[in-house]
Amino acid sequence: QVQLVESGGDFVHAGGSLRLSCVVHGSISSFDTMNWYRQPPGLQRELVASRTGTGITWYPDSVKGRFTISRDEAKNTVFLQMNSLKFEDTAVYVCNIQDGYRDYWGRGTQVTVSS
Repeated sequence: QVQLVESGGDFVHAGGSLRLSCVVHGSISSFDTMNWYRQPPGLQRELVASRTGTGITWYPDSVKGRFTISRDEAKNTVFLQMNSLKFEDTAVYVCNIQDGYRDYWGRGTQVTVSS
């Protein structure tokens, strides 16, 4: 039984920063891929950060240079550091972890950026 719980979402003014956390409760066989998705209100979900178990990261151009995904193995936690936030970053941010057999999803944390 695995549960992913995100936290850290908040209301922030444009230019501000937030760090989102994704705590993994239970045991996952391996962290093959760690992802952060976001879903703006009324729009479709998009991938904004990805990290492989070997430390390779990927970001779309929309967040590159502003967002950083990282992992604390000891705390079983995945982070998303978000800097220089823009109004367009407003969304529910969802953690996703793949172990090669299935996907685990959190329920999301709301990030609201005021212009």
